[in-house]
Amino acid sequence: MAITKLFLIRHGQSAGNAEGRFGGHGPTPLSSLGIKQAKITASALAKEHITAIYSSDLERALQTAQPLADELELKVNATEAFRERHVGVLEGLTFDESKANHPKDYYALVNRNVHHVITQGESYRHLLKRATTELWEILRDHQGGRIAIFSHTGAICFMTLHLMGAIRRDTRQTPWIVTSNCGINRFEIRGRRNVRVLALNDTRHLMHITGNDAFAAH
Repeated sequence: MAITKLFLIRHGQSAGNAEGRFGGHGPTPLSSLGIKQAKITASALAKEHITAIYSSDLERALQTAQPLADELELKVNATEAFRERHVGVLEGLTFDESKANHPKDYYALVNRNVHHVITQGESYRHLLKRATTELWEILRDHQGGRIAIFSHTGAICFMTLHLMGAIRRDTRQTPWIVTSNCGINRFEIRGRRNVRVLALNDTRHLMHITGNDAFAAH
């Protein structure tokens, strides 16, 4: 079977990230640092000979994907499937505001309770289903290709856990896989049961602008 290379890329720093707010499905644009991160990431990924680009349809992800699309003259295929988790009443709030005003939703989120549905939002299970269903359709359609998917920290965490076989039907809580702004998770896919993890949260391309902070970005 042909080897498919998959790159999961978190969007650059957004205005909400910089303020420590939950982004969710909100239309938060990139900050000036995020725009710079996106351009540098595009230059790094262009060397990987990407053949297809997909993105969450939220503004911060599309802004991050576009420089790579421009450089390679490829289309960005936008889809709501790769959106961040819908955090409902927590959207736009700081972490402290969320803890104070909606403690049940806040603690269920930070403890990765996969079944908890946030008030007016969705659960991690909902996120997992929509993201991975789309992911496998893309992998089927681009066998042997090199696919870049621009998404969000929660969506990337759960797609990564799924690819690693770390979530089962009886899983109630999960670890959190950190992906920094414009961090890249790299995989080789030979089939559903043959996935190789090459790198998690690869931020080497950003070190000259963000230094050690690349690993601590929210």
